[in-house]
Amino acid sequence: MKKIFYLAALFLAALNLRPIITSVASMMSMIQSELGVNALTASLLTTLPVLCMGVFAPVATTLSRRFGLERTLFFSILLITIATALRGTSQSVAILLMTAFAGGVGISFAGPLLSSFIKKYFPRNPGIVSVYSISMTIGAALASGFTIPIYLRSHHLPFALSCWAILGVIALILWVGIARKNEQSDHVTLPLKLPLRNKKAIQFTLFFGFMSSMFYSLTAWISPIALSFGNSPQYAAMLLTIFTLIQIPVALLVPAVVTRLGKPKLFLILCSLSELIGLIFLLLPMPILPAVIFLGMGAGGLFPLALMLPIIETRTPEEAGTWSAMSQMGGYIMGGFGPFFIGLVFDLSGHFYASIVAMLVIVMLMIGVQLSMNLGKKREVGSN
Repeated sequence: MKKIFYLAALFLAALNLRPIITSVASMMSMIQSELGVNALTASLLTTLPVLCMGVFAPVATTLSRRFGLERTLFFSILLITIATALRGTSQSVAILLMTAFAGGVGISFAGPLLSSFIKKYFPRNPGIVSVYSISMTIGAALASGFTIPIYLRSHHLPFALSCWAILGVIALILWVGIARKNEQSDHVTLPLKLPLRNKKAIQFTLFFGFMSSMFYSLTAWISPIALSFGNSPQYAAMLLTIFTLIQIPVALLVPAVVTRLGKPKLFLILCSLSELIGLIFLLLPMPILPAVIFLGMGAGGLFPLALMLPIIETRTPEEAGTWSAMSQMGGYIMGGFGPFFIGLVFDLSGHFYASIVAMLVIVMLMIGVQLSMNLGKKREVGSN
């Protein structure tokens, strides 16, 4: 029963890590028209939280060392919930940017610490990372798929963006018990020093950066790309939902197969090739749906593998948390510039073809990093 309880806690926590981003992404065109902002400014609503997720990730290790793993995760979920709820107070760009920042900070704390949580409570089953990944994907899919219908029914932008705080309230009900239960337990003693000189940790960080650049660029701009190709707003929003939903079975399958068979590098490259095929399809005169399917399959496999690598390549929960903090720090900072860059290229060129070519280059760089990885040889604890 304890394992089921902790699985539920992991699921509910991860469920809250994406709606504050994807609810905005699905409404990008409407936010631009209602608030009168250009593509570059609108892209900040998805870029800012991702940058915060990178900049503040190392702080998670310090907070966990000071307050304990479980309580730090509780306060992270609380911060995300408050930021999401505040979006219902006003219809303004300032509120959206402020809450994007606050939500990004909360996610930056929860992200690496959930890897520590898995390493601590499921030390012999790193495939549990699939629960983490799938839950995030479900949260993203719910927000991307239902924000527009909620907006069309309510005709109220703040409500459509803030209603996702209910997911945080549900999670907090469970996590308050975990935080209290572990209040007197030994705090996780995470080393403050990041493995900045470790070659493998650097490779993980670069991979995470290229992976998240692609993921957040596609999340932010797949609907506007579909609109620019002549599709209806409803179909464009549905494509974002398909892109998100198709990640769920892939995110469930890939970690399980890697746990059973090994060979994580092979699956990293296969998932990257899927994204490469999807981008090539976007450049061809053909329906956009096959491209979205291949892109979703690639993203669905790459993200859980990015979360899994620090867990399977380290020896302790503390080390896993530190490696995750480093990879997410550098990776999300790199990834945060993805939507911003795509928006900038679109504003300069007037179309998305140049942006799609730029994404092709990112994927090829990611494959290069993956080919250079030497996986399966764990470092000694405490070495750099």
